[in-house]
Amino acid sequence: MKDVPADLLSDDTAALDDIEAGVSRAAEALRRQQREDGHWVFELEADATIPAEYILLRQHLAEPDAPELEAKLGRYLRRIQGDHGGWPLFHGGAFDISASVKAYFALKMIGDSPEAPHMQRARAAILAHGGAARANVFTRILLALYGELSWRHVPTIPVEMILLPRWFPVHIGRMSYWARTVLVPLLVLQALRVRARNPRGVRIQELFARGRVPARKTRTHQHPGWALFFNGLDGGLKVAEPLWPRKLRRQAIERCVQFVTERLNGEDGLGAIYPAMANAVMMYDALGYPEDHPDRAIARKSIEKLLVIREDEAYCQPCVSPVWDTALTAHAMMEVGGEAAEQTVPQALAWLKPLQELEVKGDWAEQRPHVRPGGWAFQYRNAHYPDLDDTAVVVMAMDRARTQFGLGKDYDEAVARGAEWTAGLQSGNGGWGAFDVDNTHYYLNNIPFADHGALLDPPTSDVSARCVGMLAQLGETAETSPRMRAALSYLEREQEADGSWFGRWGVNYIYGTWSALLALNAAGLDGNAPSVRRGADWLLSIQNPDGGWGEDCESYSLDYRGYEPAPSTASQTAWALLGLMAAGEVDHPAVARGIEYLRRTQDETGLWQQDAYTGGGFPRVFYLRYHGYPKFFPLWAMARYRNLKRGNARRPAHGM
Repeated sequence: MKDVPADLLSDDTAALDDIEAGVSRAAEALRRQQREDGHWVFELEADATIPAEYILLRQHLAEPDAPELEAKLGRYLRRIQGDHGGWPLFHGGAFDISASVKAYFALKMIGDSPEAPHMQRARAAILAHGGAARANVFTRILLALYGELSWRHVPTIPVEMILLPRWFPVHIGRMSYWARTVLVPLLVLQALRVRARNPRGVRIQELFARGRVPARKTRTHQHPGWALFFNGLDGGLKVAEPLWPRKLRRQAIERCVQFVTERLNGEDGLGAIYPAMANAVMMYDALGYPEDHPDRAIARKSIEKLLVIREDEAYCQPCVSPVWDTALTAHAMMEVGGEAAEQTVPQALAWLKPLQELEVKGDWAEQRPHVRPGGWAFQYRNAHYPDLDDTAVVVMAMDRARTQFGLGKDYDEAVARGAEWTAGLQSGNGGWGAFDVDNTHYYLNNIPFADHGALLDPPTSDVSARCVGMLAQLGETAETSPRMRAALSYLEREQEADGSWFGRWGVNYIYGTWSALLALNAAGLDGNAPSVRRGADWLLSIQNPDGGWGEDCESYSLDYRGYEPAPSTASQTAWALLGLMAAGEVDHPAVARGIEYLRRTQDETGLWQQDAYTGGGFPRVFYLRYHGYPKFFPLWAMARYRNLKRGNARRPAHGM
């Protein structure tokens, strides 16, 4: 363990009544943030990319000027510019060329002079990193749409791929849900070589380095042989694409429109994620749909719902997280118990219940056609794309509430259907992905379009742990259940050599280890089990001197070299504490120090502040700042510590 100041090593930690006071303040603050209909939703912030793309979307469509909104978006983009001159992917992060190119373009679009000091610094940083042509695929596509870059510098994916049979090696059904929803309307834009209207005539040729565009290096997620093959194929497609029969092209475009329209998802948008939603709007526009056409209008409206507009600033969220926020906050409030839980949790669960998808068989059904629907989405609605992580968390909350609040049989059917759907989507290796089954076609990460390395949705430790915790909480055991044995075997295989687990959807090894330890505890493995012991020892070894825990997003670096230390954060400290308590370490001095860190950093609002990004979108490419994480996770950890201490218990009794 790292050196800890002597005053923190003493046994004079916060008394339980002080912890109780902190729990009460935080619970009251969260109760005040609950919406009238019972749900919670907190802001979900990414990097400069999405607000910059929003500005450029408006100009792509030549929408009416919105000077007040543009001014607020501009202030936001300028504020988050890094000291290195460009824009990072997360708070305090390194320069990212793609985010920087888009932010510079957006600011110039709304009137920032290229000679302004912040623009000069950005331009110098971009050119120092090779210029705009070195940006990622999605940025180069945007530049091609604006005529800043030739389509020759964008990977070719013929729109006709939508017509390929399911068995074909390169098929959208083999990609992740987010890749499908983003790619399908993009196929149309690429086929039509769409050009943004750009009524202001803004260009950014000054961001391109002089001379020949340098070849892009093979990424670490790519196999050199496969990459060479697909790059050669891309060259052949560029030659052959103009020769495709026009009738076949029209048929393919029609199929893309059918795909998008079927999944428009009302005001919640295609896939309920910004890139897919924006591409859908541009697709309809390119095909001549008028602004008041129902499909185009609803697609455009869905984007406006992602805006966060404050008095001085504004930004666009990549999506919203109400189901996730509500379910996790409900868990925290149930841990608090008493009047706070009685006032909030039943109403939250009543809001969640009708959001369960019981009718639509989404894309997941291509692999599991005989499984009945029963999942929850991350967003308000996303019928074609519910996810396993949210579903497991909601089911565990409803199951716990049945006993805690005497809700009788009100939630029996919802719990049963959610568990049935979750179990039905277990992958062949024993784990679970977020949205799909056996989405492990790793060769696809070698196609030029997949330079982000996030084309797939394979099973991961964190999602699998949630599903294990749910099944265990509902009474399934390894002794009687082959699928539970397979799932536990998967988790044990995924444990890293140092004892940690990788976290796909949260930063990173702290998140993965918290998830796994909670699942193993629910499955009946105590602190003497080797995997649990090693996981707990790893968490103990990385505690910061101030008593908290922190991990940098750089732990997702290109070589995945492992945990990267960082200043303590409220959410990561809470995860570490919850993991240690699940491993039976409630009486360990490190846990007391961690609880004291949370108590000491609780602010006057009763909650915690955190600028750090501790949520994952796509490792190395896209990170998330969940504004709710420093609110409900620390409360959860403090309340659990209080409960275990007062109950003279060593481990929690629930799946989370």
